[in-house]
Amino acid sequence: MAKIVNATARAVVSHGVNPTARFLLKIGVTPNAVTVAGTVGVLFGAWLGATGHLFWGTWVVTACALTDVLDGTMARMRGGSSKFGALLDSSMDRLADGAVFGAVVYYMATEGNPYGGTVAALIAVVAGQVVSYVKARAQSLGLNADVGIAERLERLLIIGVGGLLGSAGLDWGLPAALWVLAVVSVITVFQRLIHAARTEPAPAASEPPLSSGPPPSSEPPPSSEPPISSEPPISSGPSASAEPVA
Repeated sequence: MAKIVNATARAVVSHGVNPTARFLLKIGVTPNAVTVAGTVGVLFGAWLGATGHLFWGTWVVTACALTDVLDGTMARMRGGSSKFGALLDSSMDRLADGAVFGAVVYYMATEGNPYGGTVAALIAVVAGQVVSYVKARAQSLGLNADVGIAERLERLLIIGVGGLLGSAGLDWGLPAALWVLAVVSVITVFQRLIHAARTEPAPAASEPPLSSGPPPSSEPPPSSEPPISSEPPISSGPSASAEPVA
């Protein structure tokens, strides 16, 4: 589901994003600058939502979240993303997600926790962070955890729908969206863990030793020749005199 939604959404958005990406690159704007600007916009939208302006906050967050597609498109047009660019993008995503869900928790608490929305928001915050962590940690270990029914785009869409329903006067809209988000986020955590466990490559079998006998000794082998004595031979007769016979 996540892959289908991501692919469809990116295909639709790319028709408007590609010309914008080319224009920004032409005037000298970098993908990293777009990443930071989009995060600042999400922070502003989260503040609007937390202060009760759900309609405008939802639209600002949604519009600025599209920069996640824009900066990636710009990076590909430049020949690929740098390692620092990938690190910056992931860091800004975590910051933006924390701001959005933190704003939702604050808003639900100030509204009197209707339908247990505050509890659902807290579960969604924790589960959402674990979803991202499991994927990143699995990649660092050489495992594959790129699965799940609720990736980042799906989570933002659910929050956006709930925000619009709440701004339309439906008090149950945002809490219902939060409970749905909490459930699918927890499911995604377990999906990624199970997938990583099932796809982990088997450890390589160790080769058996060549010999089962004792290890070779470092001492030299004993010699078969008799030992040479350092004592002089014992004579059986008188020794010859060195004086001449008269």
